[in-house]
Amino acid sequence: MDENEFPARRFEAHRTHLRAVAYRMLGSLSEADDAVQEAWFKLHRSDTREVENLAGWLTTVVGRVCLDMLRSRAARREDPLEERVRLPDPIISGVDGVDPEQEALLVVLESLAPAERLAFVLHDLFAVPFEEIAPVVGRTPAAARQLASRARRRVHGAAPAPDPDISKQREVVDAFLAAARDGDFDALVALLDPDIVVRSDGGTLRPGGLVRGAAAVAGGAIFAAQFAEVSRPALVNDPERLDRLDLTVLDN
Repeated sequence: MDENEFPARRFEAHRTHLRAVAYRMLGSLSEADDAVQEAWFKLHRSDTREVENLAGWLTTVVGRVCLDMLRSRAARREDPLEERVRLPDPIISGVDGVDPEQEALLVVLESLAPAERLAFVLHDLFAVPFEEIAPVVGRTPAAARQLASRARRRVHGAAPAPDPDISKQREVVDAFLAAARDGDFDALVALLDPDIVVRSDGGTLRPGGLVRGAAAVAGGAIFAAQFAEVSRPALVNDPERLDRLDLTVLDN
């Protein structure tokens, strides 16, 4: 067996899990792949013969890489979250394959400080002990626990309560698309909560922001009515689907 084949096979056994961790940390498919690749380089350069729990070791390595990437991202951000919103890259599912609460969670995580986000994601979503999280964030286990606790309170306080009735959501979406296709402004306004807030992320070239109020949102939908003709319902960012799929395919 080639000297590189054994570590490569061991790494591949954990790649999907590591991508899921990185995506939840970063909300970006390309950055998640970069973080996983960096973990592979670290494994290739390290003597891990004494490592008993390779999955845990790789998870903390990915966590460290993601933390550095989040801190770099935060340092570059000039506008507050309310003014410029970074939304998670979409993972498209079938119409009955997503957990709305988890989808909302990905958006709320963007409001957390990097260390809080790492502590919360690793512990609450992937059951990594605080003793292993502590050296990643440069804190004691007790302080890491406090980071996760603070993040948990913010997440629970900020996450919107999702409507678990997928069929009801589908009816609203279908009615919205029909009104947009017909250019029926009044019908669109009637469908929307008067205090609706739409957050968008246009990417690097077209930074996103907020649109508030039923009339403003309906006006935007009417303006983009030509896209409604080819629109199809889909559910986005199901973590369970993410755990099963190759992100490089979804990123194309």
